[in-house]
Amino acid sequence: MGLRVQDFIPRPDAAFETFFRNITDFVIDNSTRWGHIPKDDVEILEEQFVQWNTAYTKTLVPHIPQLTAEKNRVRTTTERALRAFINRFLRWPPVTDLDRDKMGIRNWDTIRTPQEAPKTVPEIEADTSVIRQLSLRLRDFGSKHWAKPEHVHGMELTWGIRENRPEHVGALPHFETETANPIVLTFEEEERGKRVFFAARWINNTSQSGPWSDIESAFIP
Repeated sequence: MGLRVQDFIPRPDAAFETFFRNITDFVIDNSTRWGHIPKDDVEILEEQFVQWNTAYTKTLVPHIPQLTAEKNRVRTTTERALRAFINRFLRWPPVTDLDRDKMGIRNWDTIRTPQEAPKTVPEIEADTSVIRQLSLRLRDFGSKHWAKPEHVHGMELTWGIRENRPEHVGALPHFETETANPIVLTFEEEERGKRVFFAARWINNTSQSGPWSDIESAFIP
């Protein structure tokens, strides 16, 4: 779950509730028009919103501290799932810039000239200096500068908390898509000390992707 300066997912719970509800309703209303999101994934999105809404609603009246802790746990889980859904299904055509505006999802800067598909592999540096946070910087493998290479518009990171290294990136469930360093993942207190595995690849402005990096790992500080 990436928390960034100018993150498009709002931090206050009330704003997150509105944001999540709006996206869920919009996806339900428009998934048939788009035609690329499996029905099961739409239903899972709706179920995740219900889980969040149920946990959040219980904290809007006088309540015991355990309900706040449960709301925070559900927020972490559902926000990660929502972010992965957005990055998997809502970043690319047939979803339009206008659709994203209506859902409150930040549009990337427009690039008029199509770029060629990336051919190089990112190198990832993990900064663990802040507790409950991993800050990941990407650069071309072997480069001396932390900058995207030519013909690259953004970066995709896939990651997951696991005990053992997966054999393939497909086993990593979460996705983050950004256009600039760093990609920052934040975690709950009870996740400290667990191991996060991650891999990254470059993407161009027409969603063509390059090869995945090696699967690397870091411990949550």
